[in-house]
Amino acid sequence: MTPGSGRFLGEFEHRVDAKGRVPVPPRFRAELKDGVVLTPGAEKCIVAYPVSEWEKVAAALTAGIVSSSKLRRLNRALFATAFSLEIDHQGRITLPAPLRDYAGIRDEVVIAGANTYLELWNNELWLAEKASSQEHVWQIIESLERR
Repeated sequence: MTPGSGRFLGEFEHRVDAKGRVPVPPRFRAELKDGVVLTPGAEKCIVAYPVSEWEKVAAALTAGIVSSSKLRRLNRALFATAFSLEIDHQGRITLPAPLRDYAGIRDEVVIAGANTYLELWNNELWLAEKASSQEHVWQIIESLERR
């Protein structure tokens, strides 16, 4: 996060150690001081939410009085595969093996700011996703403006 902005910005490449630990970029550590929740992302990445943002996601998913089958499936997909972690005294988090396997993360990881959360990517998948996103960004913006 940039100081005072409330937003995660930028991308950072890090090595994953033999125990599956990765350093959290120093500029993000204060926002994650209360912990972080990791869950599989829709695009084969790991999504890292500050606890405060995860609470907002959880609240939004429990706001309805009646639970539809789609909502139950979404809850299972998100909550059953989520991991709540703390940053260690050296500023690292341990990426659980199921999430590393899901995202194809081995020796290196790209940590990308995504507004109110972070995404952790396999380097090759990140390069492809970043190129695709940048190629289509104006089309996406224009489609949102029409609403």
